[in-house]
Amino acid sequence: MVRCVLDGSLVIPDVSRTTPGRGAWLHPRQTCLTAARRGGFARSFRRAVHVSDDLAAVIESC
Repeated sequence: MVRCVLDGSLVIPDVSRTTPGRGAWLHPRQTCLTAARRGGFARSFRRAVHVSDDLAAVIESC
């Protein structure tokens, strides 16, 4: 699983799993990333968010 955190309104991967703050966990599958982009992250973080391009690269490397 990949932990994701907010940096302002940008969702970024937390590879070290040590960044403070609210996090959301994501299965390392493209279908899960697609679902998260369609509203899963906004629901988890309780606000409008943008997904970083780095997150897709991390998902592909897992």
